[in-house]
Amino acid sequence: MKILVVEDDSLTREGLSELLLREGYTVEQAKDGADGLRQFKEFQPDLVCLDVMMPNMSGYDLCREIRKTNTRVPLIFITAKSEEIDTVVGLELGADDYIAKPFGKQEVLARVRALIRRAKLQAKPEGKSYRFTMDELEIVPDELRAYRGPEVHDLSPRDIAILEHLFQNRGRVIDRDSLFDAAWGSNYLPNSRSLDQHISQLRKRIEKDPKNPAIIKTVHGAGYRFE
Repeated sequence: MKILVVEDDSLTREGLSELLLREGYTVEQAKDGADGLRQFKEFQPDLVCLDVMMPNMSGYDLCREIRKTNTRVPLIFITAKSEEIDTVVGLELGADDYIAKPFGKQEVLARVRALIRRAKLQAKPEGKSYRFTMDELEIVPDELRAYRGPEVHDLSPRDIAILEHLFQNRGRVIDRDSLFDAAWGSNYLPNSRSLDQHISQLRKRIEKDPKNPAIIKTVHGAGYRFE
């Protein structure tokens, strides 16, 4: 899942990019509107986060240019609270949502997931999406969600990659390096602590009893397994 972050403030740009990278998205950055337009054409992202006030091309102008050739890709404006009135203009130009600065981690991730989920559902023909089941938990990758009865659990692309890799290798012990390659990519420097922490947080959301997991079981000294 590819996201383009267009923001002239380096701290905001780096912070937002790092947040999205940790969730498993592939991220490219652009430092202004003109750079953003070039990156959009080359990178072909699944979602764009763009600042309103930028040099060389404003967020509004960039939005107009993108919408000339692509009416479907989700666009999220990054605005200051003082620019709230202008947000209406942005939505009229074709943006799908906006995030007001300063923004919280969970707000950003929730909005990104919701827009990507909506875009995927709109792009697919009618019919049941691909899904798989692990211990009564139904995982729907296209929705970035898992269901257990009435419970709904939001997932990140990295969560989906971990679960899908375990599901496809059911009964086998998957070592940490293999999980890193599946969920972080082969170029990522392995760190067992990062993987263990991520799986610990994932268990809290999807397991009936996180202390006695039925989906992601630890095989001490070897890795993880789904029975």
